[in-house]
Amino acid sequence: MSKKDNGAPLILAYLNEKNRPYSAQDVFCNLQKQHGFGKTAVVKAMELLSLEGKITEKMYGKQKIYFANQSQFKNVSEEELKAMNSQISQLTAEAQALTHSCRQLDAKLKELSSSLTTEEMMSEVRELKAECSGYAARLEKIKSATNHVTPEEKEKVYKDRDVYVKEWKKRKRLASDMVNAILEGYPKSKKQFLEEVGVETDEDCKVVVPTT
Repeated sequence: MSKKDNGAPLILAYLNEKNRPYSAQDVFCNLQKQHGFGKTAVVKAMELLSLEGKITEKMYGKQKIYFANQSQFKNVSEEELKAMNSQISQLTAEAQALTHSCRQLDAKLKELSSSLTTEEMMSEVRELKAECSGYAARLEKIKSATNHVTPEEKEKVYKDRDVYVKEWKKRKRLASDMVNAILEGYPKSKKQFLEEVGVETDEDCKVVVPTT
């Protein structure tokens, strides 16, 4: 931007192209990144264009609004306005359809990106086959072992377990009855008594009697 034009030609072209109202701040924000305008320069350029009659200035509250001089545009008939509105509606619908299509394509792309490639799938298949072979070898080893437990031995183990559990419960009940009988004439608490005689309960050892 030269000192001579102060950015005015570019700002004028921008306002004529957009043909909508802008504040100086709006124009500064929209053009600063591309053209490197300073805010003060933009304000001065727009005030100069307004004084020259090239753009129109209006007060909106306490803010100045600028827009293209409408006298440079030809008058538009009612029919032309209707045609423009129809074209705008059509283009809006097309834009919405394209946006929807883009979203679908983006979702499909994400799905494909997260899918395994052919090489990755083949590698995974090989790993699964190797894992299956390991399980098959382990199963064969178990089948060929000679130290299997017979059904009779298994049944005996369960029966012995039931006997031991019943005896456990019986002795636990007898011990509890004896302690309760002693506590009837004991001046201290049950906990103190058990500590003095050195008795550890199943609960102290965090042991639970199995169900039969």
